[in-house]
Amino acid sequence: MSTTLPARASVWAGFVALAIAMGIGRFAFTPILPLMQGDQGLALSQGGWLASANYLGYFAGALSASFLHWNAATLLRVGLFVVALTTALMGWTNTWSSWIAWRSIAGMASAWVLVATASLCLARLSAMGRSDQAGWVFSGVGSGIAVAGLVCWFADLRGISSWQTWQILGALAAVAMLATIPLWKVSVTTPSHHEAQPRSHRSGFRRLIVCYGVFGFGYILPATFLPAQAKALLDNNAVFGLAWPLFGLTAALTTIVSVALLRRLSLRQLWLLAQLVMAVGVVIPAIAPGLTGIIVAAVCVGGTFMVITMLGMQQAQVSAGPRARTLMANMTAAFAAGQLAGPVVFSLLNEHFGGTLESSLYLACGILLAGCVLLVQPFPKYVAKPA
Repeated sequence: MSTTLPARASVWAGFVALAIAMGIGRFAFTPILPLMQGDQGLALSQGGWLASANYLGYFAGALSASFLHWNAATLLRVGLFVVALTTALMGWTNTWSSWIAWRSIAGMASAWVLVATASLCLARLSAMGRSDQAGWVFSGVGSGIAVAGLVCWFADLRGISSWQTWQILGALAAVAMLATIPLWKVSVTTPSHHEAQPRSHRSGFRRLIVCYGVFGFGYILPATFLPAQAKALLDNNAVFGLAWPLFGLTAALTTIVSVALLRRLSLRQLWLLAQLVMAVGVVIPAIAPGLTGIIVAAVCVGGTFMVITMLGMQQAQVSAGPRARTLMANMTAAFAAGQLAGPVVFSLLNEHFGGTLESSLYLACGILLAGCVLLVQPFPKYVAKPA
């Protein structure tokens, strides 16, 4: 592993990489959707397909990240470039079929960047004994969400078109890539031959992957439907437009605050606590409908989803050591599968069994609580074999 990159440079480069990949590549579509509905005539159903295309791309990217022969630094560079390019292309083309392609590819590249950044930064910080700095790296996701949301909010207030807004975000991603250059040549040492893992480790890896998939399923339903519920209750674009930046800011702050909690709790214990809070947030709108319930849910879900993302990636690093990238990719694929399954399950329940959003929220809460049971037992820890 390269030893020339200081911890501060690793943290800043990782922060920006995740801000680009997730804040723009994954989540910028949420605040820009109302603009596209207004000036492009995009139907809500078409918006749903565009969101699903990004989810599918994310799933494909996570799967491919585990077997692509590129090293992590190459995966990072290519992923960031593709995110910037496809974001700009959203503003240079005006057909729904091309938008489907760009959002799919952007989702795939976002998964590459997440896996590569987590692999490079967490390994580097762990080697320097600075794992406590991981919270700053993952706060880049929430910060990116906040910045993208503010750009879209400003564009809405100033009457800037959606296609111009996409181009602005694409240019912003391209310029911000320069800050990630310190990670472009960092390498992570991997074993030159296959190491047989103890059966207990393999079982622990499978449980870790399932836990991460459960998290993806549980978080996606409120993330999908709460914004629409909030907009129906708060019909003020200027105020509602700030909701997404605040969501991102909350996610950024909680990842930083979690560092202090890790001085008292293990990764697994904090994950368990965060998932319990998320489960409460998921079910609150069903128990207490209205704006207050939605606000509580937004805080509970928005305040924990990036914490759990960070803790899962850190646990993969602790459990798999030099093979963490493969485990991270498999976990991210499981998360993406859960994220895809959530809306599908809701639609099936709604169409064939008369299920409501409230009943789906109860189901998501139950699955999150079941995942908490799987988090009770400790995960394996990687121990290097003597040379």
